[in-house]
Amino acid sequence: MSGDQVFDLFVIGGGINGCGIARDAVGRGYSVALAEMNDFASGTSSGATKLIHGGLRYLEHYEFRLVREALMEREVLWAMAPHIIWPMRFVLPFHKGGIRPAWLIRLGLFLYDHLGGRKLLPATKTLDMRKDPAGKPLKPLFTRAFEYSDGWVDDARFVVLNARDAADRGALILSRSRVLSARRDKGIWEIDVEDRASRSRSTVRARMLVNAGGPWVDSVLSNAVGRNNVHNVRLVQGSHIIVKKKFDDPRAYFFQNPDNRIIFAIPYETDFTLIGTTDQDYQGDPKDVKITQGEIDYLCSAASEYFAEPVRPEDIVWSYSAVRPLYDDGASKAQEATRDYVLKLEVPEGQAPLLNVFGGKLTTYRRLGEHALEKIGEAIGVKGKPWTAQSHLPGGDFPPTGYDAEVGRLKRAFPFLEERCARRLVRCYGSLAHAMLGGAKGPDGLGRHFGGTLYQAEVDWLIAREWARSAEDILWRRTKQGLYLSAEQARALEDYIEEARAA
Repeated sequence: MSGDQVFDLFVIGGGINGCGIARDAVGRGYSVALAEMNDFASGTSSGATKLIHGGLRYLEHYEFRLVREALMEREVLWAMAPHIIWPMRFVLPFHKGGIRPAWLIRLGLFLYDHLGGRKLLPATKTLDMRKDPAGKPLKPLFTRAFEYSDGWVDDARFVVLNARDAADRGALILSRSRVLSARRDKGIWEIDVEDRASRSRSTVRARMLVNAGGPWVDSVLSNAVGRNNVHNVRLVQGSHIIVKKKFDDPRAYFFQNPDNRIIFAIPYETDFTLIGTTDQDYQGDPKDVKITQGEIDYLCSAASEYFAEPVRPEDIVWSYSAVRPLYDDGASKAQEATRDYVLKLEVPEGQAPLLNVFGGKLTTYRRLGEHALEKIGEAIGVKGKPWTAQSHLPGGDFPPTGYDAEVGRLKRAFPFLEERCARRLVRCYGSLAHAMLGGAKGPDGLGRHFGGTLYQAEVDWLIAREWARSAEDILWRRTKQGLYLSAEQARALEDYIEEARAA
């Protein structure tokens, strides 16, 4: 990085919005640098319910624009990354005297089917739960249900692949690099950045600053830019629990709770069920968020209202929590605060412009990026045209319905791979799984086995190509193999990473 170089954009934040904006911008011809103070997707973007969805419950709050945009994005994103995004059917059980009457649910699902230009995803249908396999794990009280379509995403990989593609297109991507300060000088931003590993500092210059700090967006304005008493976002904690598999059906469940909130129960990593989320206001540093006993009790109780076999706290094998930075619209309840995004552009006369990004969802990140680029063009001049709708993320260059075919192709090239391992590798890396496995002729060619389906070849790839620097990065964000490795195996992986990075 030349000390004399002036980038067009400097993006603060390596979550889905920051990485998505950086990727879109560099693809249009802007010069881009991005700094993330921790690992990519280590905040909100890896703590979601991992859905590519329209947001059925947002219709109750009349967020029709947001729902329509999100519904339209489902198939766009599925085509863009069919390895890490795939369709999922959701079963919404109901009974007479339930929270919402059947006619209201049916009306909402009618809108859901018709607002968003659905082409490949199947439409809603009604189920007789006394005959359908989806009724088997539930209490006999639930005799009817609606089944509708949405999508699933590996959220942390979604973020990393956007960062990887931005870097491949020429962006400077800095992980574990904290922005210490940002100041305007003669129409240019001067941003002081510290590498958190080496403690080395550098100054990056840019024509425009994009603040996509997620839960830290106000902190960036306060600590880096020097603003006082800013309060643009409402921090809302959402927690999830992972339990051993509660049902064999590939469909997920949408459960309505007596307090008008909803939770999902979703097939997760083959052998588990994900249950969440909660909604409660959060005070404090987002990095310290963790599930509370109250949230554990709430999720177990809510799921047990539906499952014939109760969900108990001792069933939990893992949990995760994150803080959603919702734009503070003054809503009285956390679950009623808008999930829409807000972009605020500042262009002081004669000074470098600043774009602040508030809120947003995984599903709408690409459209958020396009709207951000409109404002960037307004501030520093237009370059290129929108392009991401027809693009592929790394490894996603196969048809959206072609996952099984891609698994077959990988197994023909590497016939020694177990089916389970081949399927996971295609889910993580898509067509790039071939390059990651290299010239391996047998299991020995994959190198050291760390546990689960994790081998040295994959670990080396993640260190070299995806900025992984710790066992946590690999086990809980790049893969979910942490669910399968013992504490001793995880320590051995950590030791190997430290040795590999020191070599």
